[in-house]
Amino acid sequence: MPDQEPAQPGPDAPRRGVSRRGLLGGGVLLGGAALATGGYVAGQAGAEAAGGGGDTASYPFRGTHQAGIVTEAQDRLHFAAFDVITDDRDRLVDLLRRWTDAAERMTQGQSAGPLGAVNGGQNLPPDDTGEALDLPPSGLTVTFGFGPGLFDHPDDGDRFGIADRRPAALEPLPHFPADVLDPARSGGDLCIQACAHDPQVAVHAIRNLARMGFGTVSVRWSQLGFGRTSTTTTSQSTPRNLFGFKDGTMNIRAEETQALDDHVWVGADDDPAAAWLTGGSYLVARRVAMTIEVWDRQPLGDQERFVGRFKGSGGPLSGGAEDVDPDFEMQGSDGPIMPVDAHVSMVHPSRFEGARMLRRGYNFVDGTTELGGLDAGLFFIAFVRDPRTGFIPVQTAMARSDLLMEYLRFTSSALFAVPPGVAPGEHVGQALFA
Repeated sequence: MPDQEPAQPGPDAPRRGVSRRGLLGGGVLLGGAALATGGYVAGQAGAEAAGGGGDTASYPFRGTHQAGIVTEAQDRLHFAAFDVITDDRDRLVDLLRRWTDAAERMTQGQSAGPLGAVNGGQNLPPDDTGEALDLPPSGLTVTFGFGPGLFDHPDDGDRFGIADRRPAALEPLPHFPADVLDPARSGGDLCIQACAHDPQVAVHAIRNLARMGFGTVSVRWSQLGFGRTSTTTTSQSTPRNLFGFKDGTMNIRAEETQALDDHVWVGADDDPAAAWLTGGSYLVARRVAMTIEVWDRQPLGDQERFVGRFKGSGGPLSGGAEDVDPDFEMQGSDGPIMPVDAHVSMVHPSRFEGARMLRRGYNFVDGTTELGGLDAGLFFIAFVRDPRTGFIPVQTAMARSDLLMEYLRFTSSALFAVPPGVAPGEHVGQALFA
């Protein structure tokens, strides 16, 4: 586990004041090898823990772990899942190389390709789509994941000769009680999570990576998000979800190095067949539609009982500030002050042998439903060391008994193995295909 102390100013620290135009047009292009080496040697976590929000912040792409996990959560998300439409291993590996180069460039405020959007030939498509010209890096992070179908496709089997390296925990998530999943927006062979403070920067990243994958991958589904619903560093305040409640109060933070080792990063002895995943994690993605209009008609007292927290302060109903642990034994006139089926009660780590997850979700509003209500909710993202112990039991208990389930509909579900960070001269997932 790398040092988690805030980085000193240097190649790893979030950089400010360097515009995309300055990088491309001012003759200050930084060599890729220099960026990679500086970011990798010093380690990523310190810079990420230091945070730095704002449009001019940037984070190194390379490091011990992929950026976009413990990085200070940005304001905007574009998430995309892909199907691999080739059985040519070399072609897939070549795409991963090109994606790595492009992601490294874009996270540093550069174009997706070396010629950019306007410097190529007039008779050729440009190297970059151009909508992020003149925009700063905006804290962009790009995180890659591999789905179960990459290893053993339900129709085409072991297309790339890696089935024996599939992690035992990388199975499609089960169908939980009350799931109403849309298969067309679930699953995927690959995923890319792009987070930034500017939505156009995040969309630009996914757009260009999808464009580069033409003929090798196709977009299966995607999701835009705004307004983070979690806190990933101690410097951030707790945000609110679309129900109006503070969300992610007890989330794992970047500064909790032991908790990250215990609950987020895959250990060297976790799965001998998948040693390539050591230092990586598992990404759980679940699209949670909220019945906003029904919720908005509930009395405040009922809303607080359903959640188990006060809406204003975020503190538990048993008393105290937001960060005080709930007292599940405290009794009131009608039983426990903390209802046993309140959301906080149902998902508390004490019920699951201390299992925790690092949440990194976003709100979404995708227009209206066919009934005229808001198509809105939470795009839930969590990183866990093992979904079999860190997520599936929690979601199962919630789906069966949580009072909030009356106001939630899970419409999308996916699981991906997230490789560790990328070393200088390597591409994402290189150890898997070595």
